[in-house]
Amino acid sequence: MQRILVVDDDKDILEVLKYILEDSGYDVDTLADGHFLFDTIKKNQPDLILLDVMLGGMDGRELCKQLKHTPATHNIPVILVSASHTITKFDDDDESPDDFIPKPFEISQLLNSVHKQLVA
Repeated sequence: MQRILVVDDDKDILEVLKYILEDSGYDVDTLADGHFLFDTIKKNQPDLILLDVMLGGMDGRELCKQLKHTPATHNIPVILVSASHTITKFDDDDESPDDFIPKPFEISQLLNSVHKQLVA
């Protein structure tokens, strides 16, 4: 079964995403901030990361850049999620998220994006 790590500082969003994704057959781990992101990745080895842009005192875009620059994580697809930003690409494509989903999102849009990244 494919494993997804959801990182969002809104516990309600974490619960909703966990429910939707588990109901669709995925194993789901959640993280309420980005401070332990790399530790959690090392421990749980996700196949995909859903990453909120605004994580309290952290910026999901910067975390995405770090993920894409780290050899152990650069191949993990990252989907950025945000209610306050629209993101398509960073200056350097190597730092780009693999997809972006604006909040509020349609469940079908979320599942289509997740599926697309996991079969790529």
